[in-house]
Amino acid sequence: MGAANAKGMDNMEQKPIEILQPDMVAWRRHLHRNPELSYQERKTSDFVAEKLESFGIEVKKSASGYGVTGILKGGSPGKTVVLRADMDALPIQDEKECEYASENSGVMHACGHDGHTSILLAAASYYSSRKEELRGEVRFLFQPAEEVCPGGALGMIDEGVLDGADAVYGLHLWTPLPVGTVASAPGPLMASADEFFIDIIGKGGHAGTPHRTVDSILAGAALVTQLHSIVSRSVDPLRPAVLNVGTFQGGYAQNVVAEQSRLTGTVRAFDDETRQLLRRRVEEMVTSVCAAYGAEAKLNYLMGYPPLVNHEGETARFFRVAPEALGSSVQVTVMEKLMPAEDFSYYVREVPGCFMFVGAGNPEKAAIYPHHHAKFDFDEDAMIHGLKLMVAMADSCLNE
Repeated sequence: MGAANAKGMDNMEQKPIEILQPDMVAWRRHLHRNPELSYQERKTSDFVAEKLESFGIEVKKSASGYGVTGILKGGSPGKTVVLRADMDALPIQDEKECEYASENSGVMHACGHDGHTSILLAAASYYSSRKEELRGEVRFLFQPAEEVCPGGALGMIDEGVLDGADAVYGLHLWTPLPVGTVASAPGPLMASADEFFIDIIGKGGHAGTPHRTVDSILAGAALVTQLHSIVSRSVDPLRPAVLNVGTFQGGYAQNVVAEQSRLTGTVRAFDDETRQLLRRRVEEMVTSVCAAYGAEAKLNYLMGYPPLVNHEGETARFFRVAPEALGSSVQVTVMEKLMPAEDFSYYVREVPGCFMFVGAGNPEKAAIYPHHHAKFDFDEDAMIHGLKLMVAMADSCLNE
């Protein structure tokens, strides 16, 4: 018998979910000390694969990145459920003072992905001890590169991780919600995230002879104003949208008319119709405004993650099973729409699914900082809520 199978046999004794909490904390803290950026998650991937193999679970590594899928087929046929976690960290210097602070300078788990990975490992451990009584198949999908477009989801979908799947579930530990709260909502939940890069080319010259120049900064300033009118004047006010110019770079001396300037920004919406409208209006505005100032414009418009739209039936499942699975001490509530984006959106475009939020904020444990902050942390007690939720959703689907 191979080492992996022997270890898997040791894990076959069934244990209640709560006993997995110390393991989740230990795994999470290991990952927090050793974060890796998007598309660089080699050691994280190896760590996950080793754990899955120790549970006796079949492991399939992605050919398009560092993704890992654990495959567990039960003792009897049935449905197939995919559970997903993301693994990548962010280019942020960890400023927390704790024993599990990042040891990788300039890289930090500042969004909770270390917690998501640990929750899914615990779910794999839980189901591996129940293989014979399991109906159907559970796939444990550990995805790389959620933080950076084009993201890791599409590559794994192309490799067949959703083939034959009946449902897909994912979650996000969320510090704006207090620990002891879980939330979701049907339909559009998280926005699309597109980006634009605009290069404006004018004609440089002496500031004392502006009539002989084409001022790229003047054209850019006018363009910023007009771009910010698109949402208020072109988009239906009942459809939320955001357009933000994030950078404006141009010129190098106070007495020179700048020949070139550059604008960059982001565009967000909750439906494809509004998303395409925004793109079209940006393209029209860039061309017309710059032409009015005699400047040339080059636009690079990148379509990023689409809106995340939860399946109505699978979200109804969440509101049905979460109260029983979590008990009266945990509040189950409706989540408000969020402008941040998630490439889980690609999965629910292919298979019915639900994305859920698990409250992880707690002032008593310094879990007060926003996601992507240098002092970000979450209440680790939230992980047991996430684990119970994932198991409850999977069990409900597999056994119906």
